[in-house]
Amino acid sequence: MRKRAPTFNRSPIMSVRVRFAPSPTGYLHIGGVRTALYSWLWARKHGGEFVLRIEDTDAARSTQEAVDVILESMRWLGLDWDEGPEVGGPHAPYFQTEREALYAEWAEKLIASGHAYRCWATKEEIQAQREAYEQGRGGKKGFKFRSPWRDRTDGDPSQPHVVRFKAPREGKTGWTDLVYGDVAYPNKEQQDFVLIRENGLPLYNFGCFVDDLTMGITLVTRGDDHLVNTPMQLMLYDAVGAERPQFAHLPMVLDASGKKLSKRSPGVGVAVLDYRDGGYLPAGVLNYLARLGWSHGDEELFTLEELIAKFDWKGVGKTGSRWDKKKLAHVQGHHLRSQDDATLAKLVTPFLAERGVEVAADDARLVNAIAPVKLRATTLIDLAEGLDYLFRPDAEIAPENDKAAKHLKPATAPYLEKVLEVVRATEPFTAEALAGPIESWVEAEELKMGKVAQPVRVAITGRTRSPGLFETLELVGKEASIARLEQALERARAAE
Repeated sequence: MRKRAPTFNRSPIMSVRVRFAPSPTGYLHIGGVRTALYSWLWARKHGGEFVLRIEDTDAARSTQEAVDVILESMRWLGLDWDEGPEVGGPHAPYFQTEREALYAEWAEKLIASGHAYRCWATKEEIQAQREAYEQGRGGKKGFKFRSPWRDRTDGDPSQPHVVRFKAPREGKTGWTDLVYGDVAYPNKEQQDFVLIRENGLPLYNFGCFVDDLTMGITLVTRGDDHLVNTPMQLMLYDAVGAERPQFAHLPMVLDASGKKLSKRSPGVGVAVLDYRDGGYLPAGVLNYLARLGWSHGDEELFTLEELIAKFDWKGVGKTGSRWDKKKLAHVQGHHLRSQDDATLAKLVTPFLAERGVEVAADDARLVNAIAPVKLRATTLIDLAEGLDYLFRPDAEIAPENDKAAKHLKPATAPYLEKVLEVVRATEPFTAEALAGPIESWVEAEELKMGKVAQPVRVAITGRTRSPGLFETLELVGKEASIARLEQALERARAAE
C-alpha cells in the first residue's frame, strides 16, 4: 500500500484520474452534469482518465431505465468515458451492487487493523440513547451515537449487525480543497459512522472510499453539500495508510430566486435530455454550464477544445451561481449559428419531422435555407419553425395567429397583385432580380416597404417573421410563390 501523504497538500500530480458517480434513481440532473464536465475537462487537459461509475446501492429507487438515461445523456453531451459501463476497464465492475465482495474485504481489513468493529446495537438501543441525550441536553442537536460495541469482541458474527468505523475523538481532520481552500472539522463532532449495513451493502462514504481508492482516483469533484462527508472518507484513507486524493467541492447551482435548482424551479429544465429534446446543442449547454461557476477573464463563449485548454480550478468561485435563461439562450444561439449549414440541416431534420415535414438532410432547398433562417434561431426547434413553410404545399396561417391573418384584407390586395405580377415575370428567379422591380414600384407609389412586405410575407410563409422578403421568395421558388400569392389574394379580397 502507498504511504500516507505527510500534509494536507498533495505533491504535483503525475497522472490524473477523475470520476463521475451518479445514482440511477431518475433523470440526470443538469447540475450534476456541471460536476461531470469539470472533472472531464481536467482529465482531458492533463491526458488523464475519466471514469464513469454507477452508485446503485439504493435498491428501492435504482432502475435500469435510469441507468440508460444517464448513459444516453452523457453520450449526447459528448462527455465520453475511458472506463465504465459499456466500455469496461481494469477496475471493473463499475456498478456498486456488483462490488459487494470488495466492500466486505475492505471492511474486514479495517476490523483486523482495529479501525472498525462489528456493532450489534439495535434500533431500540440507539433510540433510547438519543432520547436520553435529548432529555439531558434539551434538544436533538449534536447527538452522536456511542456504541457499546466499540471496544468489545464478544459478539456473534453470524447474527445481524453493522460494521462501524472507530472514529478518532481528538484532533481534527482537514484538507486543502481546490475550491474552498483549507477546510478542517473537529473529530469530536464525528460519531462512529456505519460502513456496512446489515444487508451487506455499503453506505455512501464507505462505498466512495473503497471505489475511489481501488480505482486510483486522484481528484474527487462533487457538490459542496458533500463537504461534511469528506472528513469521514479522509479518516478511512488515513486508517489504511493510503495517499489521499484531492477534493474539489462545487457550490450549488441555484435558480433565479437563489434556491437550489430542482424540478420545482419555475421555467428551468433540470433533466439533461430536456435540453436535447428542446433543440439545444451539446456545445451550447456545456459552454453555459462551464461558465456557471467558473470564469476566465471576461470571456463567455468557448468551444469544447478551448474549455479543455483554459479550464483551471483557480477560476471556480465559492458562491452558488444562478441559472440565467437569457444567458443560456445567448450562448446557445452563438453555438447554433457557428455550425455550418450542412451540419445544421442534418440536425434539424428530426425536428422538422416532428412538425410533419419530411425532407432529406441533403435537400438543396433545406441546406440553402439554413443560412438566412439561423440568424433568428436559438434552438433547433426555432430553426425548424423557421424552415417548415418551405416544404408545405401552401402557407398555413395558424388559427390563433390573428396578427398574421390581419395582413390579408382588401386594403392589401393591390400590393399582393403587384408582387404576383412581378413574380410571374421574373427570370431568373433570384432575390436580386425580384428586388429591383418591386422596390422601384414601392418608391414610385410613395409607399413604405414594410407596408407591402408584410402581407406578402404572410402570403408566402404564413407568419409575420422570416428572412428578407426577396430571399424568402427565392427559397420558396417561383411556382410555389405564385400559388401562395394567388391563394392569399383570394383570401384578402374575401376578407371583411
